[in-house]
Amino acid sequence: MTTRRDLLQFSAAAAAAFAATGLGTGGLTRAFAQQRVGEADLLAFEPLGNVTLVHVTDIHAQLMPVYFREPTFNLGVGDAKGVPPHVTGKALLETYKIPPGSPLAYALADIDFEALAKSYGRVGGLDRVATVIESIRAARGDRVVLLDGGDTWQNSYTSLATKGQDMVDCMALLKPDAMTAHWEFTLGEERVKEIVEKLGFPFLCQNVRESEFQDEVFKPSTMIERGGVKIAVIGQALPYTPIANPRWMIPNWTFGIREKELQAEVDKVRAAGAGLVVLLSHNGFDVDRKLASRVTGIDVILTAHTHDALPAPVKVGKTLLIASGSHGKFVSRLDLDVRDGTVRDFRYRLIPVLSDVIKPNAAVAATIAKHRAPHEKMLGEVVGKTDTTLYRRGNFNGTLDDVICDALLAERDAEIALSPGFRWGPSLLPGQSITREDVYNATAMTYPAAYRMAMTGTRLKEILEDVADNIFNPDPYLQQGGDMVRVGGLSYTIDIGKPIGSRIGDLTLARTGASLAPDKDYTVAGWASVNEGTEGPAIWDVVFDHLKKKPTVAPTGASTVKILGA
Repeated sequence: MTTRRDLLQFSAAAAAAFAATGLGTGGLTRAFAQQRVGEADLLAFEPLGNVTLVHVTDIHAQLMPVYFREPTFNLGVGDAKGVPPHVTGKALLETYKIPPGSPLAYALADIDFEALAKSYGRVGGLDRVATVIESIRAARGDRVVLLDGGDTWQNSYTSLATKGQDMVDCMALLKPDAMTAHWEFTLGEERVKEIVEKLGFPFLCQNVRESEFQDEVFKPSTMIERGGVKIAVIGQALPYTPIANPRWMIPNWTFGIREKELQAEVDKVRAAGAGLVVLLSHNGFDVDRKLASRVTGIDVILTAHTHDALPAPVKVGKTLLIASGSHGKFVSRLDLDVRDGTVRDFRYRLIPVLSDVIKPNAAVAATIAKHRAPHEKMLGEVVGKTDTTLYRRGNFNGTLDDVICDALLAERDAEIALSPGFRWGPSLLPGQSITREDVYNATAMTYPAAYRMAMTGTRLKEILEDVADNIFNPDPYLQQGGDMVRVGGLSYTIDIGKPIGSRIGDLTLARTGASLAPDKDYTVAGWASVNEGTEGPAIWDVVFDHLKKKPTVAPTGASTVKILGA
C-alpha cells in the first residue's frame, strides 16, 4: 500500500533527480520557461559513469513529426493509485517541479496544449530521433546501448502498405542493439519471422514460446559489452498479445509474464558475467513495477506499452524503471556508473524531441522520403477539418475517438458504437485540416473490418465489465487491456474501485434516453474485432465516408461516462 510518506519521499527524490539533470535549475530551465530553447539545450547533459542506455519505444510507425496531447486522466488502482505514472496535468508538473508553459510542460501535460503547440510545434519524427541518438553516441562513444521497446513496425499507412518494411529500413539506420515487440505480431507469424531473420540485431522475447513443446521462438537475451561492462539485455514482449490482438495471427506461439523463466534468465546472465542486467520490456508500467518487486537481479527496466513518459526514474528496491513515452516524442538517456556488478550512481534525462528545434538526420530523412514518395499525394489529400482539438490518449473517450464513433453510428446505421481503447494516434489542433494520413494514423492496422451486429443490453454490460477489469483490476498482472473501450450512442457509470461485475451501471441509450433493457437487442457497430473472419468495410473507409457528408467536426470531449471511485 502506498502511503502519504511514500508519496512525499518519492516527490523529494524525483525533484532531486530532476534537478541533477540540469532541468530543475539553472539556464536550461530559464530557457524553457522563456520558451527559448535550441537543439544544444535539449541535448546538454553532464555525463556520468561508464554506460549510457538510450531508449525509444511505442513509435507506432510514426516517421513524421506529429502533435501529441498527453492524457487528462491516467487512473491508477490499488497500490498504483495516485502515484506516477498515474499523475497527470498540474499534479505532474508540481511533482517534478516543471515550469508551466515550458517545453517540458508542453511535452508532458495536457495543460494549455493548444497554445503551447503553437509555440513549440510538432514533436517526434524519426529523422530527429536519429539526430538525438547520433549526438549521444558522439559524446559517449563505445559506452552507448540503444534499445527499442517495440510497437515500432505498425499503425501508419506506409507501415501497413509495406508490411512494416518502411519502419524496418528506417530503424536500421539508427543501429539499435536490440528490440522487443507487441504490435509487430499483428503482421502475422510468417512476416515477423521473415523480418527477424534479416533484422541485423537481436529481436528479444524471453516470454514467447512455441505452443506444442514450449520451445523458445526468439532469443531471450543478448550480452553486449560497453564501457568495459558486460551488459545483459533480456526482452519481454507484451504478455497479453493473444488477448489484446487476434490469436489467429499467431496461432503457434504462446505468451505470458513467465516470471519464473525470467528469474532463471536473470540468474543465467549473471552467472555468465553480466555486470548490468537490463529488462527491455513491453509489459506496461504497473506490471513492471510489480515484477521489479518479485524478480531479483534486474538493474534497469525500460518499460513500454502504456505510453507513460516520466522525467525521472521510479525506483523499486534496487531496480530503476524508465518510462519513455510514445510516437517518437521522447528519447531517454540513462547514464550509469557500474562497478563490480553494481550500479553505484545514475543520471537521467527524458529528452523531448521538438521537431522544429532538432535538425533532421539526412540519411534517415532520405529513407523516409523514399518510402513515402509513392503515397505522398494521397496521404496529403484533405478530407475534412476540425474546429476543436482531436486527441485519443486517456482512460476513456478522447475527441478523436468520438469522431470514429460518430462515423460508425452514421455509416453503419447503428444505435451504439464501440471503438477499441488504443493509445496510438497523433493529435490535431483546432482549425487544422484532416488529411487521409491523419485518419490512417488513427486506424491503420491489419484487422480493420467495421462489423455490425445485434447485442443485448446484458451482453453490452458484460463487454464493458470485462474490458474494465482488464484495466482496473488492482492486480497489475491481471490488467490485460489498453484503455477503456470507447463508446458512442451510449452513456454509463463506472466505479473503478469495485470488483468485476459491479463496476458498470446506468447504461442509457443516447437516442432515446432510456435505460438499456437486458434482453433487448441493440444494433452495435465496432471495429478491430479479434475474431477471425470478421466482415465489414475497413474502418478508415467508414471515417472517410462520414467526413464526405460532415467535413467539419467539432467534438467537445463532453464525457458520456461518469467515473466513480477514482
